[in-house]
Amino acid sequence: MREIGDEFTVLRDGKKVLCGRLQDTTDGTLITAMVGRPLQEFFPARARVSTAESVLSVEALSSRFGLRYASFNLRRGEVLGISGLIGSGRTELLRAVFGLDHADGGSVAVFGKPMSLHGGPQTRIAAGMGWLSEDRNGEGLALTLSVADNISLTNFRTCSRGGWIDLAKQRQLAKQCADEVNVKAPSMTVPVQFLSGGNQQRVALARLLHQGCEIFLLDEPTRGVDVGSKKQIYELIASLARSGKAVLIVSSYLPELFGVCDRLAVMSRGCLSPARSIDEWTPETVLQAAIGAEMKGTSSSDAIPG
Repeated sequence: MREIGDEFTVLRDGKKVLCGRLQDTTDGTLITAMVGRPLQEFFPARARVSTAESVLSVEALSSRFGLRYASFNLRRGEVLGISGLIGSGRTELLRAVFGLDHADGGSVAVFGKPMSLHGGPQTRIAAGMGWLSEDRNGEGLALTLSVADNISLTNFRTCSRGGWIDLAKQRQLAKQCADEVNVKAPSMTVPVQFLSGGNQQRVALARLLHQGCEIFLLDEPTRGVDVGSKKQIYELIASLARSGKAVLIVSSYLPELFGVCDRLAVMSRGCLSPARSIDEWTPETVLQAAIGAEMKGTSSSDAIPG
């Protein structure tokens, strides 16, 4: 906007809330107008209610798709972030954990129960795990189907009987989940392709709520959405953690990770660093870990095999 524009107008919820000359306005003022509150309140306060209970345990996981070694434990009530450069293996890790890509070695356990490395996503869904793709249009949503269909796709049991879907009940349950994440749509029957990017992303998140997930694997959850939708997604993540859910976030946006995560690990060349409290990281040390540079204070016990 600053490269090509002289004046601006900010719209929020269909109404003009601010206008003026760009050279006289800071980015903070613009974001405040777009979100409806000051920039410093953009990220919600972290819940800090994580327990010692491990709900997802991954040990020495590897796959032929660029994942060399990854070990971590995700605890109930925690938001664990994974950073790294594009191509470092971040997405490949989530796909292997969720069973979309078959792992070649290592182990995955959910609530202490070992998962087959070749069991597929259906075994993870049955165990209480949900996955949000970084590619919303390509594989995250069925764009030509309705909002209700997209929300209920992974859990038709709630609205079907004898193999038949109760459409009224489907729309009712979909509306409840959509309202929880503030989806704005004319109705539950409108095709998802006609919604904005932010609303499409919230539909994908509503599906995980309808699915009844205990473990949320979110790959770039705010990619391609407006700043207001980002804030709502951050608030949802904080709410999930407060309610005792476990959230694993992959993101290339460092402020996002520092704003919502309790702990952070970094992927570099297919290997995952040990997870540490977010307070022990800085943007500089995250970048050092991402490019494989040795970090001051890293002991030999923290070395990554492989």
